[in-house]
Amino acid sequence: MTSPAYDLMIVGTGPVGCALALCLARRAPDPGRIALLGPQPAPRAAGEAIDPRTLALNHGSRTLLESLGAWPAHAAEILTVHVSQAGHLGRTLIDRRDLGVPRLGCVVSYDAVLAALHAAAAGSGIRRILERPGRPQPGRPVRLRAGEADLDAHAVLISDGERPHGVHREYGQHAVLSTIRAARPEAGRAFERFTRHGPLALLPHPDGADLYSLVWCVPPARAQALEAMADAAFGAELQRAFGQRLGALRKVGAVHVFPLSMHAGPALRGTGVATVGNAAQTLHPVAGQGLNLGLRDAAQLAGTLAPWLARPQDDVQPVLAHFARRRRLDRGLTLAVTDTLPRVFATGNPLTRHLGGAALAALDLLPALRAPLARHLLQGQRG
Repeated sequence: MTSPAYDLMIVGTGPVGCALALCLARRAPDPGRIALLGPQPAPRAAGEAIDPRTLALNHGSRTLLESLGAWPAHAAEILTVHVSQAGHLGRTLIDRRDLGVPRLGCVVSYDAVLAALHAAAAGSGIRRILERPGRPQPGRPVRLRAGEADLDAHAVLISDGERPHGVHREYGQHAVLSTIRAARPEAGRAFERFTRHGPLALLPHPDGADLYSLVWCVPPARAQALEAMADAAFGAELQRAFGQRLGALRKVGAVHVFPLSMHAGPALRGTGVATVGNAAQTLHPVAGQGLNLGLRDAAQLAGTLAPWLARPQDDVQPVLAHFARRRRLDRGLTLAVTDTLPRVFATGNPLTRHLGGAALAALDLLPALRAPLARHLLQGQRG
């Protein structure tokens, strides 16, 4: 049988796909046998962002990106996280010193992370194919269409594209994103506040010490109303929801709205095809776990494939199956946390909301309860 054109093809040039390509290139005897496929970015006006989001990357993700030479120049550190519930007593504070790390995480712009990853990938020796690939056809080898060419590889690793098919939940919430200026900023502190309609997060912003990145989850009609408000009215609504802890809050950036849902599918899609990142799961943004989980997917898949890369003539399917088994615990726990929190705290049941406040108080008073959850959000299950 003729050897396929590539050992591995990676579909998707977002952060997870690029990180996976870099992890594999460092382990491969010949990085040129790895292809990274995705379309050329669309032309943009000067100063126009590819993506308006900022990203909360935990300590484990920063360590990974630094090791790949892909950490952006500007980042805002998160040293503590203040978690509270609107209208109820009880809060908890997660502090970097409790976990023995220099920081809990950082906030960076999506564009900055992507640019750093693309620059690192350009010098890694992998083959970059600027085409939007079709759906892979599982088999030995796996084949897919890219532009006018049919390409094949021992395995195709999908990091983005169509959403995974499997477990699906619509939250009845949209995320309202913007940039906020605070009159009394608290250096290094992020806030996660659970409201009756969904979580509200204010995260330190990489562009200024008095700026915060807002992620406000509300029902769709409320999101549309907020998007249409003048700056002063928006600030007043945010103040009512968040409170006075940071002083007067003022919107200084454009508003962007995204619908929220959860999708989770299998890590394997047939012989020779594995999924990571958004191709494996999309999460509710509470606690900012989506990209962090995807980067752990990439790091663990690259580590599992490392011995096989020295002998690509061997059957890759048992290796991919081993990867899928290793990812079950981390994926399952992270999906459970991010799916449960926004639904429990948004319930209209007063008893449930009081119990939520009591749980926050218990977490604050009992480090033995708080530490396992905080450590999972910090670095996940990497075993």
